[in-house]
Amino acid sequence: MTVLAKIARSGLDLLYPRDCLVTGEPVEDDSPCRYLSHRGIKDVFLVKEPCCPTCGFPFFGELLASRVCPHCRELEPAFRHGRTLMLARDAGRTIVHELKYHQGRYLLPDIRALLRGETVFCEYLAHTVLVPVPLHARRLRERGFNQSLLLAKAFAAEANGARVEELLQRVRDTQTQTRLNRKQREENMRGAFAMKNGKVAEPQKRYVLVDDVFTTGATLNACARALRRGGAERIDVATLAHG
Repeated sequence: MTVLAKIARSGLDLLYPRDCLVTGEPVEDDSPCRYLSHRGIKDVFLVKEPCCPTCGFPFFGELLASRVCPHCRELEPAFRHGRTLMLARDAGRTIVHELKYHQGRYLLPDIRALLRGETVFCEYLAHTVLVPVPLHARRLRERGFNQSLLLAKAFAAEANGARVEELLQRVRDTQTQTRLNRKQREENMRGAFAMKNGKVAEPQKRYVLVDDVFTTGATLNACARALRRGGAERIDVATLAHG
């Protein structure tokens, strides 16, 4: 950032103090984020190991012995492994909702700042092809952006050697999944995705599907199947949040 830009930003911060998205308090000058205070960052449940190798959900004490994630007991994944940056609860849910439903693209630099402190997550993404989960054309027109594509670009910016390729398209306009159970979500996603015309996947490359939230895995599973039909053999997933 240039000196002039820093001065301009300081002036804006003076006129319009930055309040933390999570706590509502002013963001400290030494916070690594522009819209998350130190207390707001502390309230974000960043996922650490040990966690489920399939979806990334953290193993809490009562699950550590069995190593069985309750979210994956009925899942038959078409992908190999999964990681998530945070849990979609409390502060994490606020971040996801602001990004997805309230035009919260201004949070992307803060998401990158959180990523810089998560070495294991970034190493998981290193030297991979990041494939964002696509939106249907109608939904894209309504929202104006695909949050999964924006997240994939943010992930690639912080992961060594990672790059983004938009290989998939949404060929069926599915209903919202918010109120659907696992079985209904799987049926809703059946045949919803396909490779873009002229796009192929290379068997030797590792592809990581990127989405905003892992809930039941139905959407990511449908995307993984489409990628596999397109030639991919090494498919993993990564999400901003889980829950």
